[in-house]
Parts: sequence; structure tokens; C-alpha cells
Amino acid sequence: MRQFVVIGHDVPTDPDAISLSDIPGAGRLDLLCRCVAAGVFLSHGIRDRVRVHLVVADELTITFDADTLRHLHPDERNVAARVRDAIAAKPDAIGHMPADVSPGVELRRMGLSATLDRLVGDGAGADGGPADPTLVQLHEDGDPLVDAEPPADPVFVLSDHNDFTDEESAALETAAERRVRVGPERLHADHTITVVHNWLDTNGYAAY
Repeated sequence: MRQFVVIGHDVPTDPDAISLSDIPGAGRLDLLCRCVAAGVFLSHGIRDRVRVHLVVADELTITFDADTLRHLHPDERNVAARVRDAIAAKPDAIGHMPADVSPGVELRRMGLSATLDRLVGDGAGADGGPADPTLVQLHEDGDPLVDAEPPADPVFVLSDHNDFTDEESAALETAAERRVRVGPERLHADHTITVVHNWLDTNGYAAY
């Protein structure tokens, strides 16, 4: 399974603050929506065994599971509506139990640390996920992607238009097994996900 954790620092946790007429104005939610689309969609299709987790304001985590998604389209407005629905479902998320938003979309009351613990800590292997995932931080100061060996069950962590905070960097320095960069230039987060998918699809650029 491939998983992507995207940190959204400025996205509001109030659904009424998200306007589908001004998606960028909601803390650059447009970028997170493009990350979801890049993560789960193919041309005229959807990927298998991929999950995208949006960490919102270090309070909520919205998960999109490609294997069970229904009625989701790759345009920003459609994805943003699903994100807004997820945030509106906060009252139904009790403790770390998820709220079911729609097929393939869940909301948990978890920030980054709790989400990483669930994905690669003691909770690894739950919910049909991998039993021994590899946590990889995507960062411009990492080792070149082309020199890395593609992991079997990766969990990639990347930030939105903001840099990682000091607290996030410290947590990832402890938790991440690797830190890699996708190229010599800084890319948008959604483009970074596309590059990583291509790297994995080609087994490290070895098979086409």
C-alpha cells in the first residue's frame, strides 16, 4: 500500500469557513485537493491500494481510501466539498474512532503525531494497512529520490505551501526512516506526489 500524509497548516476546522467559491482562501485548500487527486486518480481511473491523509491544523485527519472511494471526481470543487463534509462530521468522531463521511472518506480527531503513530506505530497493520510500513519524509534537503530503493509499503509525509514547523521536523526526524527529495527544484505538493507515484510505478525508474 502507498500512503501520503499531507500537512495542511492553514485550512480552517470550521466547515462554515470553507467556501467552494473561494477554495484557495480556505488556507490553500485548493492545494490539498490537488494532492488528493494526484494521490488517488489515474487518467480515466483510480489507483488501487492508495490512501491520502490530510492533516488539518494538527487537529483533524481526513483519509481518502482509493479502494473504497465512490462518487469522487478529480476537480478541486468536488474534493473540497468532501473535505468540508468531513470537517462538518467532527461531532461524530469520538476519541480516535473515525466518523464515516462518505464511501472511502473518514475523519479522525488526530493531529500529525497521532496519525503517524496510527500508520506506522503500534497501530500498523490495522484497517487493512501494511504491517511493516516505511515512513519517508519528502523534503528539499533529503537524499535524491533516484538513489533510493523504493519501499514496499511506504508512508510519505509532505507539507503544504508552508515549511514543516520545528515541532513537525523534530517528530519526523525521530519517526522517519528516510528523508528524500524528488528533484533539484521545489515543486508543488501535488506535483511531488505525482513524481513519487511515477518512481514507484517504474520500480525506481527501472521498469517501463
